[in-house]
Amino acid sequence: MRTDFDPAAMPRNEFYKLLTAVVVPRPIAWVSTISPDGASANLAPHSFFTIASVAPPVVQFSSVGRKDTLRNVEATGQFVVNLAPEGLFGQINDTGTDFPHGVSEFEAAGIDTEPSLRVKPPRVAASPVALECEVHSTLGIGDSTVVFGRVVHAVVAQDVLVDGHPEISRLKPLSRLGKDEWGTVGEVREISRIRHADWRGPAGDR
Repeated sequence: MRTDFDPAAMPRNEFYKLLTAVVVPRPIAWVSTISPDGASANLAPHSFFTIASVAPPVVQFSSVGRKDTLRNVEATGQFVVNLAPEGLFGQINDTGTDFPHGVSEFEAAGIDTEPSLRVKPPRVAASPVALECEVHSTLGIGDSTVVFGRVVHAVVAQDVLVDGHPEISRLKPLSRLGKDEWGTVGEVREISRIRHADWRGPAGDR
């Protein structure tokens, strides 16, 4: 038995709740931006986030509605994606608060900054990873805007690297689930991709 849902027949918010409950887990882009006059730094979590391209390196996130993050990105052409780790759970949630325009989430949530190398928006000092981005393009879709950012610099804390590579057990990234739920990494499973030359039939037959 299955239950059918027709997005055309449902209120927008109800289908939004369904989508965010089934498209899970979603990585979090903790996006820092700066106002056009450079006076205020903004920080907000965006859970519609992924990689768009490898060469050139481009990441993407969606802004649902028009918020300070999107306005700053459009005006300055720059942003930073900071990894959202378990240890900063409360502060990450704090920065999702709908503060009035012009209020810096860094200041309101007591989050320390550090200067970026290639862009003007600051990085989250305590985040183990930061991707400094210049806007590649934006795409408006319905009530949302997809922002594509070319990664011009990446920085990773040394204590999360093992043999020069980020280790998931040390990164401890958070993810968003449905409702007010958040996810942690939990059990990690490994399996190598099979080359066709080594194919021995479906996994269930082996």
